[in-house]
Amino acid sequence: MSTDHRDDPLRSADDGIVAGRAADGDAAAFAALVRRHTPVMRAYARRILSGSADVDDVVQDAFVTAWEQLPRLEDPGSVRSWLMRITGRKAIDRIRAARPHADVTEIDAPAPELLAPPRQAEARAGVAALGEALSNLPAPQRECWVLRELGGCSYAEIADELGIPTSTVRGLLARARRDLIVRMEEWR
Repeated sequence: MSTDHRDDPLRSADDGIVAGRAADGDAAAFAALVRRHTPVMRAYARRILSGSADVDDVVQDAFVTAWEQLPRLEDPGSVRSWLMRITGRKAIDRIRAARPHADVTEIDAPAPELLAPPRQAEARAGVAALGEALSNLPAPQRECWVLRELGGCSYAEIADELGIPTSTVRGLLARARRDLIVRMEEWR
């Protein structure tokens, strides 16, 4: 029987407990959050950013911000979505700083290795088609879609993130989805 849980009680603790301890200044608890959430934050940042060189910097910046602001987190149990919002914000800030509009043309998600080569090629072509379809969306629609579909943000979180009303988020998402459905029809 493994003794991992006795060696590291934070490993089995839920996010709320670990985030609460980290908010109280427990560096080991914060390190547990970093280990637990880095993979999903990297994946999310990779999908927003066109170049993988900035992914680690964005995630690191997100954790620096999280460490500074963690004591102000109202619901420690929602730390995952909070970290995702910070990551999304940092990635979008990086894109805005680099060029005048967001560009999500390259979704570099490899096909699962267990698929046969023709299925891998088809999956990669589908991802490329989605990237092309996303690149044709106006920047506000693309940002809303990425935050909702890849980041899992609520409408209110997207509105807060982008500084727009929730009703505008709903409209932008509806238009983005309608356009993507038309553009991706052959992939259904």
